[in-house]
Amino acid sequence: MITISTKTKKSTVLWVLALVFSLSSCSDYLDVQPEDKLVEEQMYRNIYDADAAVIGVYGKFMALAEKNVILNEMRADLMTTTRNSSPFLKEISEHNVSPNNPYANPKDFYVVIQNCNNVLKNFDIMLEKKRFTQEQYDQRYSDIGAIRSWVYLQLGIHYGSVPYITEPIETIEDVKNISKYPKLSFNQLLDQLVLFTENLPYKDLYAAGSSMVINIDGYNTAKFFINKECLLGDLQLWKGNYMEAAAHYKNVMETGTKGGADTELYNTYRVKFAEVTTHDDLAVGYLRYSEQDATTLINSNTQGWRSIFARDRDALWNTEWIWSLPFENNFAPKNPFITLFSNKNGDYLVKPSQSAIDLWNSQIQNNNIPYDARGPKFTYNIVNGDPVIMKYLYSSEAVASTGIANTKGQWFLYRAAKLHLRYAEASNRDNQQKVAYAILNYGINDTFTISPEPTDVTNIQQTKLPFPYDFDARMGDYPFFRGNWHRGAGIRGRAYTKAVGAVGDDMITTENHIIEEDALELAYEGNRWEDLVRVALRRNDPSFLADKIYDKLSKEGNGKASEVRSKLMNVNNWYLPFTW
Repeated sequence: MITISTKTKKSTVLWVLALVFSLSSCSDYLDVQPEDKLVEEQMYRNIYDADAAVIGVYGKFMALAEKNVILNEMRADLMTTTRNSSPFLKEISEHNVSPNNPYANPKDFYVVIQNCNNVLKNFDIMLEKKRFTQEQYDQRYSDIGAIRSWVYLQLGIHYGSVPYITEPIETIEDVKNISKYPKLSFNQLLDQLVLFTENLPYKDLYAAGSSMVINIDGYNTAKFFINKECLLGDLQLWKGNYMEAAAHYKNVMETGTKGGADTELYNTYRVKFAEVTTHDDLAVGYLRYSEQDATTLINSNTQGWRSIFARDRDALWNTEWIWSLPFENNFAPKNPFITLFSNKNGDYLVKPSQSAIDLWNSQIQNNNIPYDARGPKFTYNIVNGDPVIMKYLYSSEAVASTGIANTKGQWFLYRAAKLHLRYAEASNRDNQQKVAYAILNYGINDTFTISPEPTDVTNIQQTKLPFPYDFDARMGDYPFFRGNWHRGAGIRGRAYTKAVGAVGDDMITTENHIIEEDALELAYEGNRWEDLVRVALRRNDPSFLADKIYDKLSKEGNGKASEVRSKLMNVNNWYLPFTW
């Protein structure tokens, strides 16, 4: 156990944060049991101890990164096993999980929850003893409370019925004592999560002047912390409260509206159009005037769509990423994704499924090149004859190629494209199909215009709807308009792919297009299984999920494909065994 003397200087806080990250996720600190009163008194003395407690929880939380990606991708249709995969990974892919499968063990989730509960309890004590202000308490309590809700949401998605424990317990093993901690159904759990999270006292980000927002090892910590509005949008989306979900998402989409220069106002979380001359953008693009030449695709770590996952945390990165946690060479926990994905510096344990490859290849770009560049050019590459998922590897392999050992990387948790697609899903279900179509395809400006487009755009290129469906994307010179959304290109517009569907399509058709776009845009970012489960439950249609898993397994010649499909037609078989 290490005791840190804190001072009222940000430099000391930086030292605390760096030390916490470097101590194997601060295991001594985080494994404190509730009965260790003396230790708690030493650890919860002032605001800087509270900050260290928050960062310590995030250190524990980062240990869930690999499990989160495996469970949400391998269980679904876009990821499959390789020649190197363990039997445990094959069990996950084939939905035949043994009780001792480490990927299916729920204990790791409850380790984080126990730490959250312990910190929340001690924050209450600190407030009572006036060791920090109400405002400081509200921000830190809400942050840890939101992390706990996020973890419980994942538990519900993967295990169905789980114990909902909100106070520190004697040992983690007590979770298995059903007489003390009875399980809630997934729907009951969602009710509790919505109630708790909506009532958190602080839903905004840490303020720029907060002791939690500093620069450490080249990173600004602002995007380390969960976005509570995004989480609330997701919880309400799961509950079927679509307008409430859309409202939470729209609050985040309008982040740039809150102030700042034009670059922030027009670019932040807007899914901006391509810069066809400079290519200083996050879009799929080609060398200008050579768009018909596939070899001119902008494909680098600093320009274009690939750079979403490869670039440094610069101003452009900040227009896309909402929540992302870094793995660094000198900090624990270790980056798990190199071992998982790389066939050069790792064990190559997972790869894109043929279903995913076929889906990307079925798309057509605006230059009529017959594939979606987001797939074979950016999300995965053929490396030494193997299809390798690249999103998590650009940072490490770019530096590794210089001969310097490197394990840098990111756990990708939330970005603007995911935000827009979730918003489109909610708005479509709230009978705002035209808005959903616009977000999915080429943006508000394109969808809410008329042809031929007049010089005066005063009354077009805007939705004229109340919040959360109000968008102004006007871009005109006579008279002059630059609506806040005039640069928004839509998901497929930024991806340079042809539009899908049409204004006026029915709700299910539009939803199918949105969920398919989730696959094309967000593959391997830890979303796919939950997307399939959410829609299948909403429709009361297990085949929506079962057919996609069947397609994956059958295309790789897996003889169990039909058996797995039959199994997944029973919703109870979607959930993992709750055992360890």
